[in-house]
Amino acid sequence: MDTNPKLFQPITFRSVTARNRIAVAPMCQYSAEDGLGDDWHIQHLGARAMGGAGIVFTEATHVSAIGRITPGCLGLWNSAQAALLGRLAAIISRGEAVPGIQIAHAGRKGSISRPWEGGTGLGPEAGGWTPVAPSAIAYSNTYIQPTALTATEIGAITGQFAATARMAREAGFKIVELHGAHGYLINEFLSPLSNQRSDGYGGDLVGRSRFLMETIDAVRAEWPAELPLFVRLSCTEWVPDGLTIEDTVALCRMLATRGDVDLIDCSSGGNSPAQKIPSMHPGYQVPFAEQVKHGAGIATGAVGMIRGPEHAAEIVANDRADLVFLARILLADPAWPLRAAQALGAKVTWPVQYQRGALG
Repeated sequence: MDTNPKLFQPITFRSVTARNRIAVAPMCQYSAEDGLGDDWHIQHLGARAMGGAGIVFTEATHVSAIGRITPGCLGLWNSAQAALLGRLAAIISRGEAVPGIQIAHAGRKGSISRPWEGGTGLGPEAGGWTPVAPSAIAYSNTYIQPTALTATEIGAITGQFAATARMAREAGFKIVELHGAHGYLINEFLSPLSNQRSDGYGGDLVGRSRFLMETIDAVRAEWPAELPLFVRLSCTEWVPDGLTIEDTVALCRMLATRGDVDLIDCSSGGNSPAQKIPSMHPGYQVPFAEQVKHGAGIATGAVGMIRGPEHAAEIVANDRADLVFLARILLADPAWPLRAAQALGAKVTWPVQYQRGALG
């Protein structure tokens, strides 16, 4: 019998078992060139794998050049990028974590400068491009006006997601996550704020979710049945007339019925600059993971300023979520999982090269 706290007990999705319930959330580094990463990405994810996390996700990895958020974003649409992603999967696996990849298309939030360069729209003359979206509605007046996608172009993008999933499989990743949150393309289709289409990709929740469902179908055609598929969602938009947690629970019931999605990574916001979050306190998004888990009958991940070992352990122990996704705390301390294990009295294995750093 495993006497460790549940946070440090293994968890299995399909054929994949993680050593604990701590996942390194996707964190954009904005440090690639033409979609190609370098040694920065290797050391960044390698350090978190050696630091004891159960699952380590790449940052949002984009399915096309115009699907990137910034010119510095990671991509996987050609063989050179695939070679780098193979190195990433290998270094994560060497750290005995499960390598996960988040695949994404930025939609109307693409073609902006890096955050430390202002985070505003870049036209083609400045190294940017014309972004695409469900409807020709800009995210804000500092972003580039997108063009509305045709049905044929939508089908081409689902094909790009499938191609990226195939290359991710060949590179050695064991979990793929579709980025359907934070105002990027899948989220744009799901939201009535950004999707004002009158065809089969718009209208009610079923119509607005069609792009997501078709993308899942396309990805699953390339992603083996024995490997898990996660979806990140913005569970509420924090805006009147935007997506609500009730909408998300209804959507996740559809996903649970399909049976090909294994976990919902529960975030929020990002699709409107008018959003108003009442309080960004530690765990402020955990109730969304809890509601989706118990309301839709599907596994969930909780994310959002989770920093303390006891807090992370409580979320999992009380069945509020199946995983905790950590980001900022792991930027500050890549070995947070190992330190958390010590704080909670869990028995874990440190890399042999680091055992002199173990306390107790």
